[in-house]
Amino acid sequence: MNSFPGVLGRKVGMTQLVAEDGTVTPVTVIEARCVVVSKRTADKDGYTALVLGLDERTEKHTSKPVAGQFKKAGVSPKVVLREFRCDEDYAAKYEPGQEIALGDVFADGQLVDVRGTSRGKGFAGVMKRHGFRGAGASHGAHEYKRHGGSIGTNMTPGRVLPGRKMAGQMGNTKVSILNQQLHKVIADKGLVLVRGGIPGAPGCIVEVRGAVKKSGGRAAG
Repeated sequence: MNSFPGVLGRKVGMTQLVAEDGTVTPVTVIEARCVVVSKRTADKDGYTALVLGLDERTEKHTSKPVAGQFKKAGVSPKVVLREFRCDEDYAAKYEPGQEIALGDVFADGQLVDVRGTSRGKGFAGVMKRHGFRGAGASHGAHEYKRHGGSIGTNMTPGRVLPGRKMAGQMGNTKVSILNQQLHKVIADKGLVLVRGGIPGAPGCIVEVRGAVKKSGGRAAG
């Protein structure tokens, strides 16, 4: 489980940065102005985590029980909430209502893992969804060019096994991109620039935290 510090943000879009030597670097801009809503402690909950909130929720769209929880924590209601596991030393730095300081979490050139919801592409066949080759067009093949072929056996087990690659909903799922380089942190504007593309359309919610599978997951210092 990834317990490196992270932030909750919104994907703004993609752009490119041009260095002095003419090198062009494609980056994804993420606005991360998340606030600590509550904390999970080992004594009370059995683990340590920070609950981060993003975007203000209007009073009209907030039920009284939910509004009471935010009021008890001393923060304004938020639209999006995510829980980030962390160690006790990191959680002790923040209190409810405090905004996450990007400069304390990330550093330029650090490797990060980005998680978001991919674009929904509707119902798709096996060739588009799974990269199937399709059936041959010779030997009298008729209306079978883009079919998936056999999906099971007759008597044993006499059913379609779970996980069979078939046509269906494509996209609109949680996707994690690992070991992306964090090109630049603009802390005063609440922006992080991640090299390359990340899942989701502009405006979607993303989670960014230190890379768990390679060194460099935590910012220096």
